[in-house]
Amino acid sequence: QVQLVESGGGLVQAGGSLRLSCAASGSTSSSNAWAWYRQAPGKQRELVGTITTGGTINHPGSVKGRFIISRDNAKNTVYLQMNSLKPEDTAVYYCKYLGPTVIWGQGTQVTVSS
Repeated sequence: QVQLVESGGGLVQAGGSLRLSCAASGSTSSSNAWAWYRQAPGKQRELVGTITTGGTINHPGSVKGRFIISRDNAKNTVYLQMNSLKPEDTAVYYCKYLGPTVIWGQGTQVTVSS
């Protein structure tokens, strides 16, 4: 069983930065991908970044150039560095572990004030 613990959310002013972390423990795989999603009130969950086993990253246009996903395999942790934050980035952010099993994190609130 894999458990995920997210951290790093909070309140920040527009233009600021936050770094989210998501650490996996338990029966983790040596080869897994990761993803970050977000969900704003009344909206569908939206993909904001992926990173493969080999470290290839991808971000949608809405966050490209502002958000960067990265991973530390030794720590079984994925990060989401968020820069130049905008009020429309306000959402609950979820990490997703893509291994032999697919596990979602518990979510962390990010609020960007104008």
